[in-house]
Amino acid sequence: MDPVYEIYAIRYATMTGRTPHMNFLVPDPHDTKGADLDYFVWLIRGEGRQILVDTGFNEVAAKERARKLTLNPVDALARFGVRAEDIKDVVITHMHYDHAGNLDRFPNARFHIQDREMSFATGRCMCNGVLRHPFSVEDVTLMVRHVFGERVTFHNGEGEIAPGITLHRVGGHSDGLQVVRVPTARGPVVLASDAAHYYANMHRRSPFSIVYNVGDMYDAWDIAQRLAGHPDRVIPGHDPLVSEIYPRSGDGVDAFALHKAPSRSFA
Repeated sequence: MDPVYEIYAIRYATMTGRTPHMNFLVPDPHDTKGADLDYFVWLIRGEGRQILVDTGFNEVAAKERARKLTLNPVDALARFGVRAEDIKDVVITHMHYDHAGNLDRFPNARFHIQDREMSFATGRCMCNGVLRHPFSVEDVTLMVRHVFGERVTFHNGEGEIAPGITLHRVGGHSDGLQVVRVPTARGPVVLASDAAHYYANMHRRSPFSIVYNVGDMYDAWDIAQRLAGHPDRVIPGHDPLVSEIYPRSGDGVDAFALHKAPSRSFA
C-alpha cells in the first residue's frame, strides 16, 4: 500500500498593510488594495513520522524586521501536541529569515536543504545588500554549525526524505528553493513555499516582488503543478486564503488541514 500522510499548515504570524507592489513584481494597475501576508510552518504526519517543513522566525527577528509574531512556531507546535525534541526531520525550503529561524530549538532534528541554497546563502551573492536582505546571518551561521555537527543532509535537485515524500529544487525566489511533494488521501500535495507567496502569483503568472531568478520562478509554478497533478493541490507559502478554504484543525493554534479538500477550487 502506498504511504498516505496528513499535512497541517500552522500559522504563527500575519503582516497587514501591504500594497500591491509589495506582493507582485508587476502589480495590476487596477488592483488598489494589497493582501495580508500570513506566515506558516507545515507539519507532515503519517507512517510513524512527524516531519516539519520550515521553522519560521523568532521574537528577535520580529523586532529587527518590525514584524508581529503571534506565537513562536515552536510554541505553536507544542499547542498542536508536537514537542520540538520529537521532530527528527526538518525540511528547510530556503534560508530566508522567516523560513529558517529557531534552528536551535530542534535538538534531535536532521535538517534537509539544497546544496545550491547553502552555497547561495554563504557565497558571493551575500555581498549584495538587496539579495542579502531576506537572510539572517545568525540563522545562516547556525546552519553552518549544524553542518559541522553532522546534522544536515544536502540534496542536489531531487531527493526522498521518507517513503513517498520528495524534495524538488525549483529556485526562483531564492537560488536553492525547494518544494515538497507529499502523498495524501486526496492525491499528491505540493508545499510550494515561496515558489509562490500567493495563489495569485501562480494564477496571474505575476512573480512576487522578491525574486532571484524570474525565469526559474515561472518554471517553478509549472513544476509544482506537474508534481501535484492539479492546481488545487499546490499550496502557496503565505496566502491568507489557505486559512479560509481549508478546514481548521485543533484548538489554541491556527492549524489548517491541507490533506482535506478545500472549499474552493482554482481549476
